[in-house]
Amino acid sequence: MAERAFSSTELYDAWPILSVEEKVEGFQLLPLEEREPFFRQLSARDEAKLLENFSSAERRNWIRVLAPEDAADVIQETAPQAREDLLSSIDEPLKSEVKGLLAYAEDQAGGLMSPRYARLRPGMTVEEAFSYLRRDARDREKNVYYAFVVDPQERLLGVVSFRDLFSARGDQSIQDVMRRNVVTARDDLDQEALSDLFARHNLMMIPIVDAQSRIKGVVTHDDIIDVLREEATEDIHKIGGMEALDAPYLQIPLSQMIKKRGGWLAALFLGEMLTATAMGYYEDQISRAVVLALFVPLIISSGGNSGSQASTLVIRAMALKEIRISDWWRVVRREFSAGIALGGILATIGLMRILAWQGLFHSYGEHYMLIALTVAFSLLGVVLWGTLAGSVLPIVLRLLGFDPASASAPFVATLVDVTGLIIYFSVATVILRGSLL
Repeated sequence: MAERAFSSTELYDAWPILSVEEKVEGFQLLPLEEREPFFRQLSARDEAKLLENFSSAERRNWIRVLAPEDAADVIQETAPQAREDLLSSIDEPLKSEVKGLLAYAEDQAGGLMSPRYARLRPGMTVEEAFSYLRRDARDREKNVYYAFVVDPQERLLGVVSFRDLFSARGDQSIQDVMRRNVVTARDDLDQEALSDLFARHNLMMIPIVDAQSRIKGVVTHDDIIDVLREEATEDIHKIGGMEALDAPYLQIPLSQMIKKRGGWLAALFLGEMLTATAMGYYEDQISRAVVLALFVPLIISSGGNSGSQASTLVIRAMALKEIRISDWWRVVRREFSAGIALGGILATIGLMRILAWQGLFHSYGEHYMLIALTVAFSLLGVVLWGTLAGSVLPIVLRLLGFDPASASAPFVATLVDVTGLIIYFSVATVILRGSLL
C-alpha cells in the first residue's frame, strides 16, 4: 500500500479484500484522530487480527480503549495461545470485568452483557441520584438509558428511567419513584431467547441477573442487533444446505469453506443417487413408453420446488415464534390446501402444454390425452406431497431436538425427488395400463 494519509472510509471500504499485513499497515497510516473510531467499528475478529500483529505496547494501548464486553469478544476471537498474553496486558479493574464475562459461553446472555451500568440505592433522593449519575457517567463510559436500583447485596429492586427522574421532585426518594416490575433475563439464557425477550417487550436495555436475582450486567438493543444478524445468517446458511460459516465470506479459509460445504453436498449427492435407483426400478416402463422420460425433470423439480417453499416458510415462522410444535395439525391442514391448489395450477399448465404441443407438432402420438392426464395427476400428487413433506419435516426435527433449519431446501428437494418418481410412475402405471404400458 502506498504510504499516504487516507480516510477511514477508504480503508473500511477496501478492508474485506486486504491481507492482514495490508490491514495493519493501512491502520497505522490513518490520521491519529481517526484510528480509535475506526478500531471500534471493526468486528471482534478483525480487532483480534490487528492486536495479534501489533507490538506489545500497541496491543496494551488498544485493548484498553474497548468496553469490557468488547474486550472479552476480542479475546475469544484470539488464538488460544495468545489469549493469556492479551489478558495480562489489561489493567484492573477491566481485567476482572473481562474475566467475569469470559466465564460465560459466547451465546449466553452473560457473554453479551456489559458489566458497566448505572446503579442507585433505594434510599437516595432524586437530587442525589442526579448528582451521582452525572459524576458516574463522566468517570466511566456508559450507555445510560435506565438506572437500576439495588440493595447492598446487589439484588435488583427496581428500575428508574430518566423520564421518571425528571418528572419527580428533588426530595423524593428513589424507592418511591422506581418501578418494581422489571423485565430481567438470567445470565445463562440463550442469546436467541434473549432477542425474543427484547422484541416482545420493545426495550432498549435488559438487566441480566443470576439465580439469586443479583444484577450482573445489562444487554442493550445494539448488542441484540448483532445477535439477530448472526442467528439469521446461520439459519440462511443451513437452509441453503451447508454448515454455517463462522467468519465473513472473503475471510474464511478456502479449505474450511470446502469442508463446511462438502459434507452436506456429499450427503445430498448420495440422496440423489436414490433417484437413479428409482429410475432403474422403472426401466421397463420407460423402455415401453420412452415419452415418460421426457417429463421426469418437470415432475421432480416441481415437487422439489414446492417442498423447498414450504420448508422455508415453516422454518422462518418457527424462528419468529409464529408457530409452535403444537400447531402441527394447523400447518398440515393449511399446507394440504395450499398443495392441492398449487398442484392444480401446475397440473393445468402441464396439461395445456401437452395438448398445445400435440396440436402444433403431433409430438405424443395417439395416446396424447392419456399422457397429458398422467402428467397432470402426477404433478398434483407430487406438489401436494412436496408441500406436506417440506412443512412437516422442520416440525419433526424440532420435536426431536434438532435445529429446524437443518431441513434445508436442498435436503427437502432431494427427499421429494425420489418419492416424486415413485408417484409419477405409479400414476403412469394406472392410467397407461393397456395402452402404452
